[in-house]
Amino acid sequence: MANKNNTIDRRSFLKVSSAAGGGMILGFSIFMSGCKTDEVVKQIIPEIIMPDNWVTMSGWIKVGNNGVVTIMSPNPEIGQNVKTSMPMIIAEELDVDWENVVVEQAPLDSEKYERQVAGGSQSIRHGWDALRKAGATTKAMLISAAAAQWEVDASTCTASKGIITNAYGDTLGYGEVASAAASLEVPEEVKLKKTEEYKIIGASKRNVDLKQIITGQPLFGIDTREEGMMYASVLRPSAFGQTLKSYDDTAAKSVNGVSQVIQFGNKVAVVAHSTWSAMKGKKALIAQWESPKDSPLESTADHDEKMLALLDSKVKPVRNDGDVNKAFAEADEVIERTYESPFLPHNCLEPMNFFANVTDEKVYLKGPVQTPAWQQGRVAEILKRDPKDIEVHMTRMGGGFGRRLYGDFGDEAAEISSLAKVPIQLQFSREDDMTAGTYRVALKYKIRAAIKDNKISGYHITEAASNSNMYGLIPNFFPAYAVDNYRVDNAKFDSNITTGAWRAPYTNFLAFAEQSFMDEVSEITNQDPIEMRLGMYENAKKNKDENMQWDPDRMAGVLKLVADKSKYGTVQEGIHQGLSVYYSHNTHVAEVAEVQIINGKPKVTKVTCAVDCGIVINPDAATNQIEGGIIDGIGHAMYGDFSFENGKPSASNFDKYRLIRSGDAPKIEVHFVDNGLNPTGLGEPSLPPAGGAVANALYKATGKRIYKQPFVKEVEVLG
Repeated sequence: MANKNNTIDRRSFLKVSSAAGGGMILGFSIFMSGCKTDEVVKQIIPEIIMPDNWVTMSGWIKVGNNGVVTIMSPNPEIGQNVKTSMPMIIAEELDVDWENVVVEQAPLDSEKYERQVAGGSQSIRHGWDALRKAGATTKAMLISAAAAQWEVDASTCTASKGIITNAYGDTLGYGEVASAAASLEVPEEVKLKKTEEYKIIGASKRNVDLKQIITGQPLFGIDTREEGMMYASVLRPSAFGQTLKSYDDTAAKSVNGVSQVIQFGNKVAVVAHSTWSAMKGKKALIAQWESPKDSPLESTADHDEKMLALLDSKVKPVRNDGDVNKAFAEADEVIERTYESPFLPHNCLEPMNFFANVTDEKVYLKGPVQTPAWQQGRVAEILKRDPKDIEVHMTRMGGGFGRRLYGDFGDEAAEISSLAKVPIQLQFSREDDMTAGTYRVALKYKIRAAIKDNKISGYHITEAASNSNMYGLIPNFFPAYAVDNYRVDNAKFDSNITTGAWRAPYTNFLAFAEQSFMDEVSEITNQDPIEMRLGMYENAKKNKDENMQWDPDRMAGVLKLVADKSKYGTVQEGIHQGLSVYYSHNTHVAEVAEVQIINGKPKVTKVTCAVDCGIVINPDAATNQIEGGIIDGIGHAMYGDFSFENGKPSASNFDKYRLIRSGDAPKIEVHFVDNGLNPTGLGEPSLPPAGGAVANALYKATGKRIYKQPFVKEVEVLG
């Protein structure tokens, strides 16, 4: 019997398996039966019949004559799923059938929307009240219009799945009354649902962009194609701190497709008819760079030396509770440790890019940026234009992690378009992305604990960093309030190396240092690590005030939950568990990592996670965020290593920079606390505790405490 040809190309595999989601077998079954990818997608994602016309109800909502509703998603989408979750909140209060909802990405509009930013895990938290009110207000207007048509009191009418019903059983669809409703006065007060009434919130919904993603339709900034568009690639200094002395563009201009070579500031742009020509032309440029005469170009070794010196310098504390000096003077024992981290690049899957079309009439910007309003303001300043003349449109982003907060790539695109007098699509290569980045700052922490009567009586932490505008210890975070005598110091120095936010800024490395230190203190003082932490949370309740950000009861809740779900301390022999619990971005997270020795090497095999983020809008998406944060946290803690020598980065691509691989990723089990409280952030909070949990588990597996990242340099992990 002849064998069937079951070959499948990589792109088709990715399309079908993505479409199937959790149903990989379903995907292959449909595909192998001879169905085309588009037919597979139609079976999984039903088509919505679009209306003949729309009625605009508000800046958030449009209602079609057939009842289909368009909901605008105002915030940038970087993979945190707000383009799905934020409209879900509106749809819940609007009482529309989610299967009849179309979601559109809103452009920048500071008058209609507040805080159009993707950063700090704040989109859902900040939008929660406004989104609910937008949906509830529109529903109230639609009901009022229907009631007027029926000549009945609106209070006797109800709405569900886009259908309004009166006390007599008569019904009208939203599309039938939308025009009349749009002319009504907007009510100032509307009734919001109780949590037990939710039907959409709390139910998993697929990504609204899923069909476009798996069928390869343009969504991302890199997909942008506009009439008359040219492509640009930029030559930047070869080392941080250098300036452009001169350049020769003869060879670059001879590259087929290159149309212009333009200097702007300290950079040179090659404008061409294709990305390939632009990048090839850039490589053909011959540039001479000057180094500063008064100071050498910076190296990681220089930074390390400066930071170690700063740890012992005298600085003004940012928090100083009780009498720390007295606590240390009277201590039975003092425990002191220093923790060190390297610079890290962001490495978004989609390299930086941006489209700009600068004309005398207006400036049109489009691309993947986390801070569109900031982008608008900077471009207005660079071009000396009125911000009102600058239109900013957002695309979906292939990762952000803080890198796309800054929008320097958008600034460059606008400036090049202005000089070249043509629409420009600026494109970074991977090498551009890694060598001209905004990096996670290298940090060092010195933590000291005074031990009196087997308890922490004093706690002093000092941070040393360069350019720490996006760092600095959070003075109101744990262990603030938990220790009576508590001091926080920050020290920094200026550097030419650009640094800034990196996923979970402030806390992505601090959590590892703090939670590793806590476990070591518990061991030295012969205390159970859970009981020691719970005792500190109880002490915090006595000291709390209006400035306290973390909640001792919620922190204790996730700690107890993760201990229960992971069976902490009672697992079988050969499994080594490490604990970490942390508060960041308004969310409390506890994690237990499990390490086993496999083929003579320690391997992270499982992470159990407990999360208190209040109401969970979209459970599957929320779980994805938690899992992604954990994997990201483990990967960078274990492998992330980036340095500079004479101002030049040590790596320019993934051949020299190690990321976590699929075989390194552990099994992850996520548990959410169900408390009905307002939702908080999810994009970042699971990352910080991951490093601490793994470090504590590695110690139990190997007997070696870890004080530096990456862990692979300290303990042999996965080669």
